[in-house]
Amino acid sequence: MSKPNLKIIEKISGGDLKVTPQRVAILETLTKMANHPTADQIYCEIKKTQPNISLGTVYKTLETLAQQHIINKVKSDTGMLMYDAITEHHHHVFCSDTNQIADFFDAELDELLAGYFKDKNIPGFNIEDLKLHIVGRYEEEK
Repeated sequence: MSKPNLKIIEKISGGDLKVTPQRVAILETLTKMANHPTADQIYCEIKKTQPNISLGTVYKTLETLAQQHIINKVKSDTGMLMYDAITEHHHHVFCSDTNQIADFFDAELDELLAGYFKDKNIPGFNIEDLKLHIVGRYEEEK
């Protein structure tokens, strides 16, 4: 077994969680996959190195990591729940043909959205975060 990544351990302990081998393995796997996998996809990948881990442990650990803001949950346009190890502010591009989600970083867009909603008043609603979920299709290469 390889030595655990110190950044992974710091993320877990920084979320006021006990550092367990399961949490480390699940967060490392999610980080390495880097493609917004589902819990089942993470489970299939982690079973290669942790054959005794249960699907229930994967689901429970992902929920705990999300509650502590160590990872993010992302719902696809079809309602599929996926996970994202990147917690820095970003948006998502969702391909409706493949159900794949890609990260989209754009500081100019962030400023535009913040400025737009700063001047808008949604009665009784306090905006905590603004994230776009952009749906479309990639053009076929010719």
